[in-house]
Amino acid sequence: MSEIQRPGALYQQVAAAIREAILNGEFPPDSLLPSEAQLMARYGVSRPTVRNAVAALRAEGLIDVRHGKGSFVRATGQPALTMERRIDHTTDGRFTMPGGDVWEEAEEPSTYRTHTDKATGRLLALGEEEALFGCDRLLIHTATGARAMHRTLIPFEVAEAVPLLAEEPCKRPAAIYRLLTTDGHKLWWSETVGAHMPLPDERTTLRLPDATPVLHITRVVHGTDDRPLILEELRIGADRAELAYRITADKEPARRTRT
Repeated sequence: MSEIQRPGALYQQVAAAIREAILNGEFPPDSLLPSEAQLMARYGVSRPTVRNAVAALRAEGLIDVRHGKGSFVRATGQPALTMERRIDHTTDGRFTMPGGDVWEEAEEPSTYRTHTDKATGRLLALGEEEALFGCDRLLIHTATGARAMHRTLIPFEVAEAVPLLAEEPCKRPAAIYRLLTTDGHKLWWSETVGAHMPLPDERTTLRLPDATPVLHITRVVHGTDDRPLILEELRIGADRAELAYRITADKEPARRTRT
């Protein structure tokens, strides 16, 4: 029996001892933890204490509880998928994204009308309650099974200026980019990456294990005069994907000399 002599509530002491055993390799990744009875005997504590300790480690993301099988040490290592966040422009005017052909739509895209809120209005340089077309897609990566939620938001005024876009606002991003350039826009893109703990619908849709954050990628398509035209959002489990960016050096602006 391992003697527990640490500060804090008893279940926290047990959780700390199990955590230490995981981190020092006694319980390797993907291995089954000892049963509740074995942990009770090992640490000399009650069943509720063991259950609370396991719940704490589950909340930390150190273990997964598989119903009917037991508690397993979560595997750590490289995510299954590296997403290259770049856009290529072909000589015939088409846009392509790396790996764009390895994502399948799990269901029919959903098109709807919505409006800006404080966050989307700021990104699109619009006020709140401005009319938008929305398009939601659920994507599945064919090689890894990773699931991603993709959303496109298009202001009415942008869609109305491009008739083909107004008729079908749920086009794929590459097709939207081409329509905008055909309309005379010279495009550039800005992108930010954040993370948050999943909302219930995100956890269910993305099939996330316990204590797994969501990567939230926000891309704004800018056009003539740097005007924001389109907002895209992509959400994917941080356990499944990592993002890769190609960075190029911009020319330093020429310094003005005083005369």
